Amino acid sequence: MTRTAEITRNTSETQIRVALNLDGTGRQKLNTGVPFLDHMLDQIARHGLIDLEVEAVGDLHIDDHHTVEDTGITLGMAVAKAIGDKKGIRRYGHAYVPLDEALSRVVIDFSGRPGLEWHVPFTRATIGRFDVDLTIEFFRGFVNHAGVTLHVDNLRGVNAHHQCETVFKAFGRALRMASELDARAAGTIPSTKGSL
Repeated sequence: MTRTAEITRNTSETQIRVALNLDGTGRQKLNTGVPFLDHMLDQIARHGLIDLEVEAVGDLHIDDHHTVEDTGITLGMAVAKAIGDKKGIRRYGHAYVPLDEALSRVVIDFSGRPGLEWHVPFTRATIGRFDVDLTIEFFRGFVNHAGVTLHVDNLRGVNAHHQCETVFKAFGRALRMASELDARAAGTIPSTKGSL
């Protein structure tokens, strides 16, 4: 079974293409025009073992908001398409990831119900020129279009770059765990409802 997807999403603000393979090796080709976002997407690909291509053209002359948010939306759409009917997946995933003084926990459920619990007290407002407020917009866009419940907690950290990077690394690991196929559950939906 091939679990791949390619989504192109065009609006008056952004034009975004995401192609992915959930069963990849972490290869990536990223060009969003927002260097720090590319760095964070690289964490998802490498730690989630997802082959990921993202091309984005956005209204960066205004700011990075639409590009970051719409990349999250398009990634969520691609993951939902690639995961398919969810038969045989583990459904739940979690990860704790440290980076020096920072530690984050991410827990995901392919529930079919979008929900985001976000508890990331960044220690400063920007990382380079990247506005840290955009991270929640990225993940909100993702959960709303992937149909997942996501809990994100930065448990400690002083360096905002480290805080953010541990979130994205943990997200990649949790996504990998939840989307993995479980041989013992082959062909079954991991829900008492019989659907997700």
